[in-house]
Amino acid sequence: MQYPNIPKGTRDFSFNEISRRNYIIETIRKKFEIFGFNPIETTSIEYMSTLIDKYGEEGDYLMFKLLHSGNSLKKGISDFMKKIIENLKFKKKQVNFTTLLTEHISNKALRYDLTVPLIRYVAMHRNTIIFPFKRYQIQPVWRAERPQKGRFREFYQCDADIIGHNYLSLWQEIELIQLCDDIFTKLNIPIVISINHRDILRGLVEISGIKKDLWKDFTTSLDKWNKIGKDSVRKEMIRKGISSKSFDKVAFFFDMKENFYKKEKYLTTAFKNSEEGKKGIKDIRFIFNIINNLSLQRTQLEWNISLARGMNYYTGTILEIFPYNNRKENSIGGGGRYDLSNFFGMNNTYGVGISFGLDRIYLVMERENLFKNIYNTSSKVLFINFGDEESSYAYKMINSLRKEGISTQLYPNPIKIGAQFKYASDNHIPFAISVGKDEIKKNKIKVKNIKKRTEKEYDNLKKVIESIKKLN
Repeated sequence: MQYPNIPKGTRDFSFNEISRRNYIIETIRKKFEIFGFNPIETTSIEYMSTLIDKYGEEGDYLMFKLLHSGNSLKKGISDFMKKIIENLKFKKKQVNFTTLLTEHISNKALRYDLTVPLIRYVAMHRNTIIFPFKRYQIQPVWRAERPQKGRFREFYQCDADIIGHNYLSLWQEIELIQLCDDIFTKLNIPIVISINHRDILRGLVEISGIKKDLWKDFTTSLDKWNKIGKDSVRKEMIRKGISSKSFDKVAFFFDMKENFYKKEKYLTTAFKNSEEGKKGIKDIRFIFNIINNLSLQRTQLEWNISLARGMNYYTGTILEIFPYNNRKENSIGGGGRYDLSNFFGMNNTYGVGISFGLDRIYLVMERENLFKNIYNTSSKVLFINFGDEESSYAYKMINSLRKEGISTQLYPNPIKIGAQFKYASDNHIPFAISVGKDEIKKNKIKVKNIKKRTEKEYDNLKKVIESIKKLN
């Protein structure tokens, strides 16, 4: 006998979980709109040519690629076999058969994030979009990661980005920090926003003697600093060709525990001959000075020089968001500044944005017991089922309540009344209405408040509606 199951890293959601997830989504959505962002949605499936080489080597490896279907797959496999025979017959130079096979049987993939699909969307609609373009997007993405707590293969991202022609001012970072503060204050989660700048990292690469062609390897490894630790990052960088002497030079800055101004002083001295490093410090200084003059509610801003964010497309400021009470766990959001000029012929086009992980926010709220007042039902009223005659009489009332915008349901079967009341209680339905033979005879409507366990009779439906709206 085969037992039903689902793939690792994916989940089904109960109506209770969906209610809680929707609470988070609606909180984020409302804040996005208050800050002037408008919604779009993009397709779940993208051409691999759109996605490949945008995330770094690890991102390309973790992408869910989709097979061709039908005759296209059959033809692709046939062409692949012909290529293999050709290579063996003529003893051509060694080829990567995995890459060759992929080229023949797949040219599409599930989206890996929402940023690259946004860039593709902007490129396709550049002649109709009004710039600066402020959009938000709340949709699922897929990554073939090893499933573990806080890491899923299918999960939701909640993104807000600003795209503009020419350079966008640093006030966009100020706006995004304020947006984060508003959202997580509403969700009752104190947060830490770690901030850094890619030009500061370029400056460190420059002064430490790391070759420029190792830039991607450097940032990819550095992105793991807080996950695998200094020693493991050191080994990985040395394996990739970065000398131990160069690593020690940059690690000195990553290890600094001083406050912002002491870090700034050290780096300013170190970057006396690095223009990129100087620009990065100037931008970070501006952001900190402005934020210090504003009143954040439940957010602490910190400068983390080891923050890299491994995505290839980041070019300027970068952000990572952590719950204040557990800063060593997975981040619950991140973002930064990127240049679109290298994508789809979009010259002089720039973006800056933030992305929140819905599923990780959910886990934090669940752990901190922040869902205790969020009930998991859409129904406000349950009509007790006494039988066909009574249900027929009550159904006009049910329709009237629904027309008033009050979610109402009739219990499916005329079972024991106690069991029907228990159903209402278990599903957090606040009111149960009884219209049995006695009530019909007396022209009465009996309403029970499930939570308070109180009961009251009404003479007409209008008073019932007023009471429910007032108490609810």
